[in-house]
Amino acid sequence: MKFNFRFNSVALVLLILLFGILLLAITQTHLLSNWNVHLIEDIQALILLLCVPFTWFYMKPKTLSEQKKWFWLWAIAWWTMFFGRSISWGRDFFPEVPHLYFRIISIFVIAPVIFMLFSAQLRTEIKYKLQFVKFPFWYLFIAILSLFFADSIEHHRFINTWLMSEGSNVDLIEELYEFPFILSLFLSALYFMKLDKLPKEEQSETFLDLKLFQK
Repeated sequence: MKFNFRFNSVALVLLILLFGILLLAITQTHLLSNWNVHLIEDIQALILLLCVPFTWFYMKPKTLSEQKKWFWLWAIAWWTMFFGRSISWGRDFFPEVPHLYFRIISIFVIAPVIFMLFSAQLRTEIKYKLQFVKFPFWYLFIAILSLFFADSIEHHRFINTWLMSEGSNVDLIEELYEFPFILSLFLSALYFMKLDKLPKEEQSETFLDLKLFQK
């Protein structure tokens, strides 16, 4: 796996957002007490849902090569799964429905992400990207760091006591830390989208630095 270490203004904004949330979580407990955690969850779910049509219309999978078509359909399946998970497979909206139905829904939503891996075309494209394409280091670093913070808060482990002040709303802080993760994940995907939209002759390192990071 290769990495592109170029640090741009978007990565800076994401880092400011992440550490701004950290600062709020540690010092401004009284301010955060008035925030609506359900509203934040709904905004995150909406962002994840919008990633599905955005990926479809931006990439137009049917116009791509067979390998890239499979890859971006797989990406759409991932966004769909993330959205489903963010709303607990629909349980957030219909809490009175037996959990068995939501478990069935989750199986059908997760299944494409797994079963699409049986496609040789998809596996070939994944292997190609892992071996030859430079990954956006800073977007991925911020995504992983944000996810680590959110996971630490949710499961009360690792450095969770350093990430919020005593008496804070745990659910709210966890959701706030997930915002940089979702945005970084989308920007990482957008990086690869722009790359796959370029003609092969334009995929030089200099051209990529210009097109993928300066816009």
